Amino acid sequence: AYCVSKIFLATVNIIFDRVGKKDPVTRGLEIAGAFFQLDIDVQVITQWSSFVLVGVIIVTSIRGLLIQLTKFFQRISSSDSSNSIVLFLAQIMGMYFVSSVVLIRMNLPLKYRIIVTDVLGDIQFNFYHRWFDVIFLISAISSIVLIWLANQVSDKRGPS
Repeated sequence: AYCVSKIFLATVNIIFDRVGKKDPVTRGLEIAGAFFQLDIDVQVITQWSSFVLVGVIIVTSIRGLLIQLTKFFQRISSSDSSNSIVLFLAQIMGMYFVSSVVLIRMNLPLKYRIIVTDVLGDIQFNFYHRWFDVIFLISAISSIVLIWLANQVSDKRGPS
């Protein structure tokens, strides 16, 4: 459900050239609270749930990157190139972490988003968020098409 909503929101952001003002967790809890007429403190719940969500996203994405980089470096490494590979890996990890923080900034509540903005300085966040939406949408559509094609090919071959 999150992926489908992310694809929809990325499409809307690209078409209308906008950047979301609220993170999906806050918006979802506000809608759920209004729909079910719950008397909940949305700020407190979204603060903790956004914190957990951002932590999980960062940990899993960095873990996935490390797994893929480890596979790649095991194939190309030798005893002579190990120092260069470690330096290259450190550079890639640093860039990946900073880009993750920049892109995940939108999932944080506004008061924490301001802190990240102050720490990172004068970065054109809207530019990066727009390009992230474009790249995400292209990747999602490509993945959907490739999975569909793979299923079509496997269906034509029949059961093994």
